[in-house]
Amino acid sequence: MPARYEFLDHPGPIPFAHRGGAAEAPENSRAAFSHALDLGYRYLETDVYATSDGEVVAIHDPDLARTADRPGRISELSWSEVCAARLPGDQRILRLDDVLEEWPDACWNIDTKHDAAVEPLARVLSRASAVGRVCVTSFSDRRLAKVRQLLGPSLCTATGPAAITALRLGSLVPLARVASELGRTRWAAAAATQVPIRQGRIPVVDARFVAFAHRCGLAVHVWTVDDAAEMDRLLDLGIDGIMTDRPTVLKEVLVRRGQWVA
Repeated sequence: MPARYEFLDHPGPIPFAHRGGAAEAPENSRAAFSHALDLGYRYLETDVYATSDGEVVAIHDPDLARTADRPGRISELSWSEVCAARLPGDQRILRLDDVLEEWPDACWNIDTKHDAAVEPLARVLSRASAVGRVCVTSFSDRRLAKVRQLLGPSLCTATGPAAITALRLGSLVPLARVASELGRTRWAAAAATQVPIRQGRIPVVDARFVAFAHRCGLAVHVWTVDDAAEMDRLLDLGIDGIMTDRPTVLKEVLVRRGQWVA
């Protein structure tokens, strides 16, 4: 499909290093992002929360306990307190401002994890003139609507949960019925749908889903895929991007298939 957004302008399936490549370096760390970029990746995925004083930080969990050397909820800690924590390998937690400045040629898929992060995220992206090289996603339709309102139609965003549900249902029934009963408004503002292979025991990504999403003008990005055989299967379906914790493996698959583009 022709790219409607700068972020999606990539000749072939987009390889995303999920959390920088969490199986190969400490997730969402400078070491992880640098490792993926050294492999030739241009697309990196991260998650963001806001500290109590409004700094946007790259971290997946609302609490430091799992990934850092101390507990504490991000929203209740100042940036100076979060900055003092250490990830494995003596890595620091990064501010999104610093990430965007340090790697100006990278594209960032950003999952905003909390309502309090939305407005600070919009300010960071505007201040860095980075709207064109990011895609914002969320598990909240409300957050996505707010960030679209703040940053405007040039921002690339993915579908929220309601649109993903509508797309999956739409792939299983005739298009005309879906258009009338569900309405395209559920996904009209999005450029991509980013989905798991399955949700529990319910399959999400199959040939019908990919074809229907493409008919609706949406790129299909699948997360989080670490097995080479599964990567091959999904690429054979015609998906538009894969997020992986094992960027070395995904690169090997794409190189073998002649689909790796640095």
